Amino acid sequence: MNKTSTNKVKDFLINNGVILIMVILVLYTSIARDNFFSPNNLLNILMNMSARIVVALGIAGCVITGGTDLSAGRMIGFAGCLSAALLQKIDAPSKLFVGMEPLNIFVALLVVMCVCAIFGAVSGFFIAYLQLPPFIATLAMMQIIYGTSMIFTGAKPLGGYVKEYTNIASGRFLGLSYLIWIAILVIAVTWFIFNMTRHGKYMYAIGGNSQAAEVAGVPVKKTMVLIYAKAAAMYALAGFMFGAKSGGASVNLGLSYEMDAIAACTIGGVSVTGGRGKVSSAIIGVAVLELLKTALQFLGVDQNAQWIATGVIIFLAVSLDIRKYIAKK
Repeated sequence: MNKTSTNKVKDFLINNGVILIMVILVLYTSIARDNFFSPNNLLNILMNMSARIVVALGIAGCVITGGTDLSAGRMIGFAGCLSAALLQKIDAPSKLFVGMEPLNIFVALLVVMCVCAIFGAVSGFFIAYLQLPPFIATLAMMQIIYGTSMIFTGAKPLGGYVKEYTNIASGRFLGLSYLIWIAILVIAVTWFIFNMTRHGKYMYAIGGNSQAAEVAGVPVKKTMVLIYAKAAAMYALAGFMFGAKSGGASVNLGLSYEMDAIAACTIGGVSVTGGRGKVSSAIIGVAVLELLKTALQFLGVDQNAQWIATGVIIFLAVSLDIRKYIAKK
């Protein structure tokens, strides 16, 4: 093997090191634990991934532009609580809107997504028009959303959903949960937006060089507002899904989920330096984290140690991403 081929193999192993480690861990777990690859376990993994993929795809758009969104977790909690309030049975013991008939589930979802999109647009406005760093703008929105959720719910957990809502998690079509089908639909729509629309091209151009994009005629400010509004609408959908799956909601429903989503994006290959990343990157990242968590659980690893493992994976993924960026320069 010549030097060029050796370097290519070396680069491939380094750049995909995190995924290769996960493949080895999964193979070892499947050998050590017979039921790891059982149909039921694989379906559970897919169900657990479904809403998290929606969150990761929302944040991916922000990361591709060189930004981030720290409000995602609290937005999920707010969306879950708002969904609960709109879809509680009229005689639910913890009914928030006393005497109100539950809405149609599709109408409720539309309301929740629109409300959250407004919050996201506000974050995007401050980032685009007032030049606030995304970290600061979304940190502020995270606090606003959390306070709004606490006032809205009175810090009480909500439950007593109509059957149509809980059926989203328990129902099946062609053997797969409705949650999985929702995730597949979101993946398809997001892929189309990223790859086949002008908005997607603008997003990558902004991430590559926002000043050059503006000179080229890209409406940078409007696109940024739309990106953060779209991301918030996706967090709302995820909160709706999490609420249906858990059968209840509280303000802490999505606590720290934004960190998992950002980690998933970087692990899968969405560059923190902006301008690079695919829909498949977010899916791979979510799969890696979910498989890691499940494999460690099957192997009996202490739950607290799993946080350490996740942190190490994030360190490796971001370091490799920075390495590729430096090499490219």
